[in-house]
Amino acid sequence: MKHKMLTYYKLFDRLLNKRSIRFKMKFQNMRLSRAVFCFFIFYLLYFRRRGGQMISLDYYLNSGTTTVSNLLFKYYKKVGMTDSEMLFYLQLLQSSQQGNEFPTMDMITKHMNITNEIGYQLVQQLMTKGILAIETSRNEFGKTEDRYDLTPIYEKIENVINQEVVQTTEKIEEDKKANLFNKFEQEFGRALSPIELETIQQWLNEDKYSVELIELALREAILNQAYSLKYMDRILLNWERKNLHSKQAIQTDQKQRLKEIDEKNHTSNEEDLPEIPMYNWLNPHDK
Repeated sequence: MKHKMLTYYKLFDRLLNKRSIRFKMKFQNMRLSRAVFCFFIFYLLYFRRRGGQMISLDYYLNSGTTTVSNLLFKYYKKVGMTDSEMLFYLQLLQSSQQGNEFPTMDMITKHMNITNEIGYQLVQQLMTKGILAIETSRNEFGKTEDRYDLTPIYEKIENVINQEVVQTTEKIEEDKKANLFNKFEQEFGRALSPIELETIQQWLNEDKYSVELIELALREAILNQAYSLKYMDRILLNWERKNLHSKQAIQTDQKQRLKEIDEKNHTSNEEDLPEIPMYNWLNPHDK
């Protein structure tokens, strides 16, 4: 058992030091006991080999963290950043959050294991893409100071998000239009003629009637058993003259019309009633 655990330990150690490319294959062919598996998890969580010394989890956590918006990870490709540019940007972000807003190129390139020449190229690329800027100002002693402005990328991300919203909205509208034509054919029980298709397109593109408004006009026509686009056109023109552009506004107008009709009919019925004299049956002599 001791020999087996030592074997597992060596394999785990080789995995952490990235010296074994066949570890995954060997790991799959082994049957690990629960104790060995727990030891493996414990090893991953609390230790990591580096220079022959063990680094504790506390040391790892106390080294600090860098706050990065998830939007950056989600959209950095869509704003045109390469992986190298993204990593360089994160190095600048880390330095900025630690209080150094204009780190030397040596500090950044050392962490990325690249030359200063490549580092300057990355800065130029980020500035050309409008993702990074360098601002110059004077401090309280009148000395000129430079700093990296890391905020332009968020304007880029905002533009991408707005574009996605527009594309999504357009896709929804296109789907609604496609369903609208299908609804007409279902209600009419036949395929629409070219002239009818052109009329509906004109309502949408030239008259700027919404899909919802056209569907309401279709419903109104069907309820009145008028399977005619001319009838619907008169309905839409009537709503337009009344400045009714939503389902709620149309329903409110219809309720008001019904109320006025009821009141008119009630008044008319009262006027048409004949005057009936009241006869006192208890006292016939009382007129």
